Amino acid sequence: MNQFVPDVQFELIAIKNLVSNQNYQRNLSMQHIQRMAANFDVYQINPVKVSRRDGQNLVMNGQHTIETVTLVSGTRDTPVWCMIYNGLQYQTEADIFASQQKYVKGLSPYEVFMAYIEADSDEHIIIRSIVESYGLTLAPRRESGAICAITTMEYIFRRHGFHVLDRTLRLCVIAWEGDPASLSANMINGVSRLVVAFGDTLKDDSFREKVGSFTPRDISRTARERRSGSLGYAEAMLTEYNKRRKDGLHMSRLYYTGRPREMSERKNPQMIFRRRSNWMNNETNVDKYSPLDELSGKALRIAAFCRSTITEDPPNIIQHLYETMSTFHKTGLPSAL
Repeated sequence: MNQFVPDVQFELIAIKNLVSNQNYQRNLSMQHIQRMAANFDVYQINPVKVSRRDGQNLVMNGQHTIETVTLVSGTRDTPVWCMIYNGLQYQTEADIFASQQKYVKGLSPYEVFMAYIEADSDEHIIIRSIVESYGLTLAPRRESGAICAITTMEYIFRRHGFHVLDRTLRLCVIAWEGDPASLSANMINGVSRLVVAFGDTLKDDSFREKVGSFTPRDISRTARERRSGSLGYAEAMLTEYNKRRKDGLHMSRLYYTGRPREMSERKNPQMIFRRRSNWMNNETNVDKYSPLDELSGKALRIAAFCRSTITEDPPNIIQHLYETMSTFHKTGLPSAL
């Protein structure tokens, strides 16, 4: 039976005592390390594979892990769990590194999504609730009344918020009644582009009557002739929507990467705060749809907290918000938030 059990031992070893410069390894990616550090989770740290040879602890796999832990902890004295192989030759180490991912089955977006549901992730529970509110389900593959474009829905929700995803699915349902072809990634993304670009000027009834009169396959065929990806789908749908309309929506709106007013404001955040200060002065609006809807619920609660702690009259909302956020950055969020 021992032939099925690797001859290894586990030890806690300080990062400074690990050597990671073998020629068979990948070059370090600082972008990847910074991304891992920004989303650091101690439960996601795997044991580092180490070959103990010639008196050295040679890292076979896990160089990005140890550099991430170093970045987060601020010192190379931090220990990490290591799975140690003894007596390996250099060629065997290289073969282990090259073969380690060969037969690993990756998780599909659906499998990851459902795991987050089991973990009670608010974001994923909300997305599922939106889907089910229209009589649809989530599925790993295309079928009637089911959405398998999981990554697309996550992107729309994170980028544009609850209301855009909700209206996007509503338009898809009222136009094509759950046709599997209407729930593809490009179709959903294309409709969301229209919702983001035109908002309430895009009328649901007109969309159902004009765009819904064409099958998703017709739209897909037209889209491929115009442009690749979801932008081609958005153009095709907008073209049908505008037919025989005197007040047609302008195609150019589809090509904005952000709201025109706020593109310049990104360099000067105070412009955004000044324009929105009237909204923030009314605490009762925090739970309603607002220009701040794209922010997370936690950010909205922070805004309300800032307003509730202002004692001066009239309030300097901009200065107080900066001071409060600075304090949160140093001390963490209050338990009430």
